[in-house]
Amino acid sequence: MGFMDIIDAMNGFVWGTPLIVLLLGTGAIITIGSGFFQFAHFGWIMKSTFGSITKKNGEGEGTISAFEAASIAVGGAVGAGNIGGVATAIAAGGPGSVFWIWLIALVGMMTKCAEVSLALHYRTPDITGERYVGGPTYYMQYGLGEEKHWGAAYKIFAVIFAIGIFISFIFTMQNYNTAESIASTFPVISMPIASTIFAVLLTIVVAGGLKRVGDFASKVVSFMCILYVVFALIIIIKNIGNFPHTLGLIFGHAFTPTAATGGFAGAALSVTITKGIQRALYSNEAGWGTSPMVHATSIVDHPVEQGMWGCFEVFVDTIIVCSMTAFVIIITDTWQSGLTSSTMTLTAFESNLGFIGRAVIALSVFLFAFTTGTGWYTYYDTLIRHGFPKDTGLRRAFLAAIKYGNAIPGWVLVLLSFKYDVGAGSIWGVVDLGTGVPTFVNLIVLLILSKRFFELMKDYKARYMGIGEVDPDFYVWYEDKKKAMAAK
Repeated sequence: MGFMDIIDAMNGFVWGTPLIVLLLGTGAIITIGSGFFQFAHFGWIMKSTFGSITKKNGEGEGTISAFEAASIAVGGAVGAGNIGGVATAIAAGGPGSVFWIWLIALVGMMTKCAEVSLALHYRTPDITGERYVGGPTYYMQYGLGEEKHWGAAYKIFAVIFAIGIFISFIFTMQNYNTAESIASTFPVISMPIASTIFAVLLTIVVAGGLKRVGDFASKVVSFMCILYVVFALIIIIKNIGNFPHTLGLIFGHAFTPTAATGGFAGAALSVTITKGIQRALYSNEAGWGTSPMVHATSIVDHPVEQGMWGCFEVFVDTIIVCSMTAFVIIITDTWQSGLTSSTMTLTAFESNLGFIGRAVIALSVFLFAFTTGTGWYTYYDTLIRHGFPKDTGLRRAFLAAIKYGNAIPGWVLVLLSFKYDVGAGSIWGVVDLGTGVPTFVNLIVLLILSKRFFELMKDYKARYMGIGEVDPDFYVWYEDKKKAMAAK
């Protein structure tokens, strides 16, 4: 049995019915428990996020602004999954996979809101005092280990989660997709050269630490999303007559197998569902437990205040950006071309806008992947800070290695895949494993701690939306609760 056979077997287990049910079930439970907040109060979410970009920072403590934290998180989510991932889902699962991408996003808005809110609630100052730290391993430690009295048993979940995240450190699609897109668009630039340029620039930005990453993301993320959406809309408008047929294909094949046509090999329903859910998760990261680690550093007055940005993040990433990719691929019939990954998306844009369309998407791939790379640096940094809670020489060495060596694995992966002619499909298999493992663990923990999220949501509604009464004995921050308990 070869390496990829082992990976496929592991993915078959990890991405079996249990994880799919857990993803949809957790999102549904949190959605129902919140009173369908993402639908009932969608206007409030938009007002509290996009509508508050120019608002001054809250009076609460933190390291970077709520908008900078959200920009890093959106930048970390809007990446290879939006351009290459969606194309891969359609290439393997057909147009019906887009329906499942949407479904995961709709319930995932509240899953992301819950994990971000809990990350804020249980966050703590780092031992060095340079910034706040938080995320799944922290709400596992304080929520499970302390409040639920699990003791050291929480470490089982924390270690499995961290291992899964670091799989993505070694096998990352960001550099690969960028190198592939640049090389196929500008033949004079080979994949190794494009990969090297990407790695050097990424290292320069990340070397400046969290504050530089936040400043960079806040300036670039909005621009790249708007640029991509505008060019996609041009193609959709040019082919608007095919739009009803496009929607028909998406909804018509969401629950039925897709027959072979053109270069498309056909897809069983199980593949359609699985690929849609895999790519949705890789794209918006709802339930993965990644972006809560950067959201935890934000300056806000209430955990759910930043949780709103989690909802917004999923909406922009999947409902807007991923949909644009899907519509362009299907409306131009490129989904039948036999191509896959970023090459399919590039071809779809080029077929309607010529070389300028392909060039713009190549630039988008670069920017999307670049902001993702900077965002993921903060995730690895946070896990190391949690794993090594004392300020030792070993801890500082690991933090420096992540800061200055973050781009190396992706660069090496491109060089090896180029030399040995390893296709994107093989790499995506390992990526899926690194996505599924931490998500499985994180979703279980979210369900266990969901009661605390509902309490935070109830308090937020009372304090800021005038829904219900404020409980003066409720602690918004776990850190304050611990201090109060210690003082008694």
